[in-house]
This record gives sequence, structure tokens and C-alpha cells, in this order.
Amino acid sequence: MEGLIVVVGIGVAVVAGNALAPIVRIPVPLTQVLLGFLLGFVPGMEHLSMPHEVVLMLFLPALLFWESLTTSKNAIRRDLRGILITSTVLVVATAFAVAWMASSLGIPWAAALILGAAVAPPDATAAAALAKGLPQRQFMLLKAESLTNDGTALVVYSIAVGLALGGHYTPWDITRMALVSFLGGILIGIAMAAVAYPVFSRLSDPIVINMALIVTPYAAYLAAELVHASGVLAVVVCGLISSALSNRLSTPQSRTQAEHAWPLATSLLNGALFLLVGVETHLLVFRFDLSKLLLLTGVAAAVAATLVVSRFLFLQLTVTIIRALDRSPEQRKRRMSYRARLVSGVAAFRGAVSLAIALSIPLTMNDGSPFPYRDEVVLIAALAIVIGITVQGPLLPRVIAWAARGGHAGDQEEAELSEEQRISEARLEILSIVRPELPALAERAGVSPRVAEEMTNRIDTIAAHMNSGDDETGEASELAALERLHVAVIARKREILRQLVRERRVDDETARILRARMDLEEIHREGYLPYE
Repeated sequence: MEGLIVVVGIGVAVVAGNALAPIVRIPVPLTQVLLGFLLGFVPGMEHLSMPHEVVLMLFLPALLFWESLTTSKNAIRRDLRGILITSTVLVVATAFAVAWMASSLGIPWAAALILGAAVAPPDATAAAALAKGLPQRQFMLLKAESLTNDGTALVVYSIAVGLALGGHYTPWDITRMALVSFLGGILIGIAMAAVAYPVFSRLSDPIVINMALIVTPYAAYLAAELVHASGVLAVVVCGLISSALSNRLSTPQSRTQAEHAWPLATSLLNGALFLLVGVETHLLVFRFDLSKLLLLTGVAAAVAATLVVSRFLFLQLTVTIIRALDRSPEQRKRRMSYRARLVSGVAAFRGAVSLAIALSIPLTMNDGSPFPYRDEVVLIAALAIVIGITVQGPLLPRVIAWAARGGHAGDQEEAELSEEQRISEARLEILSIVRPELPALAERAGVSPRVAEEMTNRIDTIAAHMNSGDDETGEASELAALERLHVAVIARKREILRQLVRERRVDDETARILRARMDLEEIHREGYLPYE
């Protein structure tokens, strides 16, 4: 019964958080954190907790795999140098900056370094949930960085815990751990994609394909963890390759099914993770007296500020160095102003992964004594996450607007066009290439030239409609009117179908299939079902 209470409680809180957020006008993750905190007061939920292994091994592979499937590969290729620097050197620099700040406020250095490793990496799921207002290029850069930086953080964390337990590490030991983590994770991700390719290419049933797709990230994560490589990188690399080979690994039916199922699943997982942050905060808060709690809250606020400031300063420094060493035209095109870098500092949110890393701190030392400052480190990490979401979340849109008013033109390189405009441009480009090939395609398909001519006229009409903008004239206006009539016809067909079912002239299973086809007809007008 207790298990059912937990499941229902979490489910209700996740739904309530998503429903309430637009009403109270605060970000969904913050709503979930607050509800998680309140959940701790509900009878039967007082001791609700989630082992860190559940986050790292059950939640993380699925969430990272979906994020990697929806991350721009072109953006990664174009800004690979910057992504590598921020996902490695910046994580280490941030960990030590946080450790210095925490130690200067009274936290022992060993515990402070563990704290720094935990909160150093921005979280991919938090970025996807909270940083949607970013210009397209910056959003993709942040997502790509967040997908690959956990490996660095876990290496720093392992070293920090080892030092706290009395271990010693030579420069070679640290280099070996980093190489195994990064190169091992990348190679296993490539190998897993190579294994998946022949398997997927032999599957045709959409459900079976998507079942295999769900298993893939967990298999990649497991294989990497078995050899002490980065499971995060293995999942991300496998996901990026799978996305690039999507047309060969899946079918239109399986991709449509995945576009419906994965957003729902990842939204539930995301909500549960932010609830976990609130629940763990609730559990930890009442372990300390008021004076100690206020002190730790102050440390957490300082840590949250350090995360933003250190990121901005690091980006400023690295950009200065890169500009001095690389003056190529290609590098100049990628330049961003200091305003854009401040946006990047504010947009780098921490999430449940940081809390999971902190929760994985051992309970005891080698001699059996309690691990010093463990609860303090976990609480500071949780409070820093909450402070970041609470302060940076509402502040980010204002910082983005400020940057847009006075930023470098390159900052808005991809933001000048709306998503709809980018889609229209791509569709027009595809149509312009297909149109002259129609006679050859018609001959290959075994249809008459007259059919090819009709298809050419149809393409010209669509192009005219897309180029017309808001001016509905001529053929474009006629096509728009036809689309409106199409929607009205579909609505009427649904009414007729309901009537036929009531009169038992059509059975329920047939009605379900027909209703699904009508839904696809209506969705076809947009050509896409939003997943965020």
C-alpha cells in the first residue's frame, strides 16, 4: 500500500506542477520543486526518498538519449571546440571555484571539492526545461555541453571522494581515469550504435523498433559502467549516431510513434526528478537547527552565485585567448558578445543529476566513522539547485532581452528567423530541388507525364502559398481556404463517426482506427507534433 501511495503522490504532484505553472506564472521545474517540498508533509510520504542509483541508472539514460536525439548535429560540429572546452576545462574550473568559495565559508576542503564536483555540470534536462527562450544557437550549445559534461564531473567527484577517504592520485592516475571515462564512453557509444544498426535494419514492426530504442540507451550505459567509462557519453554518442541514421534505423510509423511516446515519458521523468530535489530538500532541512540551516543557506546562495560568475569569467577568458590565437574568418563568424556570454552564465541551470552525485557520497569512512559533512554537502547542493531555478529562471528572459538590445549581431545569428520561418525556408529548398526532378521520378515510378505535371502544379501552388506571407491572394489564398475547409470536413467526419458508433453501425475498434487516421490528417497540416 505504501508503494501505491508513493506512486500516486508523485503522479498527482507531477500533473499538478505542469497544470499550475502557467497559472501561477513560474517555471514548471520550480513548481515541481515546491510541490516536492510540500509532499514531505503528506502522511505516508514523510520519508519519501529516491536512491541516487535510480537517478543515475534509471532516469538519466532515457532523458539523455532523448535530448541527444533532438540536439542539432550541425550545431555540435560547428562549435565543437567550444563545447569540448566548456564540458571539460570549465567543469574542472567551476568545481575548484565552488570548492574555494565553500571552504572560505567554513566547509572543509575535502567536502568542498566534492560539492564543487557535484554542482559543476549544468544539467541537460534542466536546460531543456528552463532555457527555451534562448536564441537557437545558444540553446543548442548549452544542450550539447550539458549532454557531455557529466563525465568530467564524475571523474572530479571520484578523485575528490578518494582523497577524502585517504587515497592518493598521481598525475598519471588522473589522466588515466579521464581517458578511460571519455574515450571509453565515446568508443562504447559508437560500438553500441554499430551493434544496433543491423538489429534495427531487420525490424519492421513499429512497436518492436521503439521497444529496442528504449533498451538501447540502458545497454550503452551499462556497457560503459562495467568498464568504468562514462555511461553518459556512451548514451549521448549512441543517441547522436542513432539520430543521424534515423531514416535507416526506423520507419515513418515508428518515428511517429516515438514522437508521441518519448515526450510524455521524459516529461514524467523530468517532473519526478524535480520533485526529488524538493523532497530531498525537505528531508535535509529538518536535520539542522535554525542557525545552522541559515548558515548553510548562505553558503548555498554563495555557491549559486559562484556558478554564474565563474562561468561568465571563464568564457570571457577563453574567448580572449581564442581570439588572440585564431583570427580566421570562420572563427569571426562564431563570435558572441559579452552580453551573450552573460546570458550563457545565467542559463546554465543545475538539476537532479547534481543532487544524485551529492547523494552518492559514501555514508562512512574506511574506518566505519560517519563521512564528515555529508549531510551539509547534500543540503548545500540541493539548496543551490533550488536557488538557481528560483532566481535564474525568472531572470533569464530579462537577461535575454537585454542582450538582444545591445548584443553583437552574431549573437542572434540563428534567432533572426522564427522556428516557423526556418521550417518554411527548408521546405521551400526541398521543393525547389524536387521540382525539376519530377519527370525522372515519374518515369521511375511508372506514372504518366500528365500526373507529373499535376504534381508540378501542386508544388508551385504550395510554394506560392508559403511565399505569400500574410497576403492571401490568388492561388495562395485559395490553398489557405482549402485547408480551412479540410479542417471543417474532418470535424464533421468525427461527428458522423460518433453518431455511427452510437447507432452501433460501426464497432469500437474500427472507430478507433478511423479516429486515429482523422487525427493524423489534421496533424498533417502542421507536419509535426511539438515535443516540448
